[in-house]
Amino acid sequence: HVQLVESGGGSVQAGGSLRLSCVASGYTDGSGCMGWFRQAPGLEREAVAHRDIDGTTTYADSVKGRFTISKDNAKNTLYLQMLSLKPEDTGMYYCAAASWWCSGGFDYWGQGTQVTVS
Repeated sequence: HVQLVESGGGSVQAGGSLRLSCVASGYTDGSGCMGWFRQAPGLEREAVAHRDIDGTTTYADSVKGRFTISKDNAKNTLYLQMLSLKPEDTGMYYCAAASWWCSGGFDYWGQGTQVTVS
């Protein structure tokens, strides 16, 4: 069974940076697509960034050029580096993993970590 544990959220001023981490257990890096989602109050959950099993990365238009998704294979950890944060980036951020390709859907989810930008 796959477990995802997130960290790195917090409060930051506009223009600041945060790096979110997601440690996977019961999981081998490369076994499936992984990605980040976020949800702000009153809005639907939004795909922020994901990385497919062939290495292809996809970003929401709103974060292109500011956010970077990456993995550390040795640590079984997924990262989201967030730069030049804006108030509209505020929300609950979730790490997610698919069993295989992203197109197959995400099967596992982290607990969420709050990001607040003021």
